[in-house]
Amino acid sequence: MKNLLVSGIVGGFVNFLLGWVFYGILFKDIYPEGEDMNLVFTFLGCLTFGLFIAFIFTKWAGITIPLSGMKAGAIIGFFTSLSMNFFMYSNMPVNYQNIVLDVVISTVIGALVGASVALTLGKMK
Repeated sequence: MKNLLVSGIVGGFVNFLLGWVFYGILFKDIYPEGEDMNLVFTFLGCLTFGLFIAFIFTKWAGITIPLSGMKAGAIIGFFTSLSMNFFMYSNMPVNYQNIVLDVVISTVIGALVGASVALTLGKMK
């Protein structure tokens, strides 16, 4: 349980920082900050994703090697992002370029979160 929590928190922080880099700096014109943006909920979402990856790695997959974590994280990031984008655009005008860009960004973030979770788990053995 300790390994899951620690690695999940590390993954959550990595997710938050990478989200800030990608969505807050590099692509801020494409994904503008809303006037009601709440960073607490943003961080909680990132933490939840980190814990989700850590749960899969510790309870089901036994992943403790960063390269394996990167591959698994990329796959998880790809499918969760694709699913989220399909749901999100079911209620608004579709922007295919933003869907592709978001899925690519989320896949990269998922890969790096997965690698950081696996690295943390490997160090805690």
